[in-house]
Amino acid sequence: MDRQPAAGASVSSEAEELILVDALDRVLGHASKADCHDGDGILHRAFSLFVFNPDGALLLQQRSAGKRLWPGYWANTCCSHPRRGESLDEAAQRRLEQELGMRCELRYVYKFQYQARYGERGSEHELCSVFVGSTAAAVQANRTEVAAWRFVMPEVLDAEMATTPERFTPWLRLEWQRLRGDFRHELPTPLG
Repeated sequence: MDRQPAAGASVSSEAEELILVDALDRVLGHASKADCHDGDGILHRAFSLFVFNPDGALLLQQRSAGKRLWPGYWANTCCSHPRRGESLDEAAQRRLEQELGMRCELRYVYKFQYQARYGERGSEHELCSVFVGSTAAAVQANRTEVAAWRFVMPEVLDAEMATTPERFTPWLRLEWQRLRGDFRHELPTPLG
């Protein structure tokens, strides 16, 4: 069941400075979020979080209509960028709390580079670190950032992605394939 989030404030801007990196994750400098996503994009550091509940269901969010790239698409629990001077761990916890009102212990799983274009609106060009966690914390989604949210069992998500891949962000499709394949052992198992 899709759940509608509560009201909330905007937690990012096109002017915030992101961390530019090379393919080996060495810092090259900084640029605005807007510049990083214009045209074909500039490679920058990012993260994706996959948070599961005690039953083993993954928390997905539908991106708000106000997002520049992939508005209204279903994405993983949370994804964003560390800002200038911020570590991945700090950024992941900050954004999880800002978007979904929760905290969770996160485990780094893997890193990958991808580039995806969203028509004339711009591109994602990221070196993305993927984290997994599990919590029983209640979701308190920020309406400015999240249009809706839901928990889904892994096999149900597999089926949905096979039949309606166009509903999901390109990074979620890439990351989920790797998590369900190469890193299957990293996914939490139901506690009950």
